[in-house]
Amino acid sequence: MSPRLAIAVMVSFAIQGGSAIGADGMPGAPGKSAAEREEWCKANPEKCREMQAKRKERQDACKADPEKCRAETQAKRDERFSSADANKDGKLTREEADKGMPGIARRFDQIDTNRDGTISKEEMAAAGKARAEQRKDGQKPQ
Repeated sequence: MSPRLAIAVMVSFAIQGGSAIGADGMPGAPGKSAAEREEWCKANPEKCREMQAKRKERQDACKADPEKCRAETQAKRDERFSSADANKDGKLTREEADKGMPGIARRFDQIDTNRDGTISKEEMAAAGKARAEQRKDGQKPQ
């Protein structure tokens, strides 16, 4: 498998799994560049294969019951949003996003469409749908 494909597999698993995989530097971890993920995969071929197997298992489960898969993924997103929302007002400030959801923080200005300085769950959902459409149309998401 090419390193590029391995990275795509890892990132896809992280996205489909609803979490970004964390502290040990596994692919999909917040703030990791494609080059860093590629290096991780080269340095950890066994873990890379494990991730591929987990991704395949997740894909099969999602094909068998897509509604359950969507509900689980949404629940994980909601949980991450709630833990990042330090003041529990239902919105993320730039500082809350920086601390709890760095991937969202990097795109904060794009996601905050009403320009109120916070991101709501609705704005996040709309941004996610827009990114999915871009990927479906063969465009590189911004």
